Amino acid sequence: MESILSSPAQSSRERSVNQAGSWRLGIPTYIYAVVFSSFCVVMGLLWDIMWHMSIGRDGLFAPPHVVIYVGAVVAGLFSAYQILNLTLTKNHPGRLEAVPFWGVFYGPLGAMFCVWGALTMLTSAPFDDWWHNTYGLDVEILTPPHTILAIGIMTMQFGAIVGVLALQNQYRNQPITELADADTRRLNRLKWLFAISAGLLLTTLFTLASESMMKYRSHRDSYYIAAAIVLPFYLVAVGRASLLRWPVTTIAGLYMLFLAAPSWLLQQFPATPRLGPVLNPITHYQGFVFPLLLVVPAFAVDWLIHRFDKTDGHGKKLNDWLLAGLLAVAFMVVLLAVQWPFGEFLQTSPLARNWFFFSDSWTFDNPPDFEYRYAFSPWGIQPVDQFAAGFGRAILYAFISVRIGLFWGNWMKRIAR
Repeated sequence: MESILSSPAQSSRERSVNQAGSWRLGIPTYIYAVVFSSFCVVMGLLWDIMWHMSIGRDGLFAPPHVVIYVGAVVAGLFSAYQILNLTLTKNHPGRLEAVPFWGVFYGPLGAMFCVWGALTMLTSAPFDDWWHNTYGLDVEILTPPHTILAIGIMTMQFGAIVGVLALQNQYRNQPITELADADTRRLNRLKWLFAISAGLLLTTLFTLASESMMKYRSHRDSYYIAAAIVLPFYLVAVGRASLLRWPVTTIAGLYMLFLAAPSWLLQQFPATPRLGPVLNPITHYQGFVFPLLLVVPAFAVDWLIHRFDKTDGHGKKLNDWLLAGLLAVAFMVVLLAVQWPFGEFLQTSPLARNWFFFSDSWTFDNPPDFEYRYAFSPWGIQPVDQFAAGFGRAILYAFISVRIGLFWGNWMKRIAR
């Protein structure tokens, strides 16, 4: 553990001296490269989903795939260079803070995650091509090759987060008065690089779980159970690790932007189905899915953390178990209050059938006159008692999720390499 976290045996004075020296080396180029790679991968992934919705047939080098491969190659090459540079340059000033691997290689922990993630992503590409040639069009997001790709993507994106954190955390406990102007600007840049990389990974997590959180499920308990399992642990973890004033709200807002922007853009471009049967003869790209209004429950989480997770002596300080219960209930109640009516708006209202909300998006292989296209199906609505029991389970899952997130966030705050 000491190879990743700052050593408890090392005095704070020694850590400050060593870390300040590393800090003033600047932000390595590979940090910008892997955050850019994470952005490319998310945009390519969402484009690929809309390609399947609108065009259908693709190939190994379809444009969305190329964007994903570019992200993998850039992350892999820049991270590998960082590792080899530290390994082969014995007097490199960053060598002492590098993580040893196999007793041969030295490098930042984040760079190692990025290399493994990039290799996994590139390995999945020929597998996915074979799968399409053998079984045809994917009928769900998580096919076996897509599962391998998803593991690689999330590993690479987590590597980007860890790479930023290692630099950010070096000055987490530094008095702001000891920072030069250049250091302060660098720290602010790292804060936003972390928020961007965290928002991109959140977009990936939601995309993988989106089949359980579609608008037509928003009046069922399964919608909120899926949200309780996937969202709170991640939001609380990155919120605790971030140095921004309102980190959970900021990251949730970035997720909404990253998820919606490709649909807003691509709907303006023509697309013709290339695979039959074509039951809906579309002429333009179809939008994917409008994001959850996650900034609202995220704001509630941020406010409660400011009120009950103080470490500066102002306000109350709850232990993590009590805080987890409070955050779980608040997150789920606010999410229900927001998404229940908003899901109904997206599913049924004519005002949602436009380029901004893109609720009229419909795949080429579904009949446009489907009776439940703009209405909740009978199986999409539950009796009150059944929904209440399911929502109670969702709060329990959210409590477990938040508690794991707080634990993980504490670990992330101590990453120093």
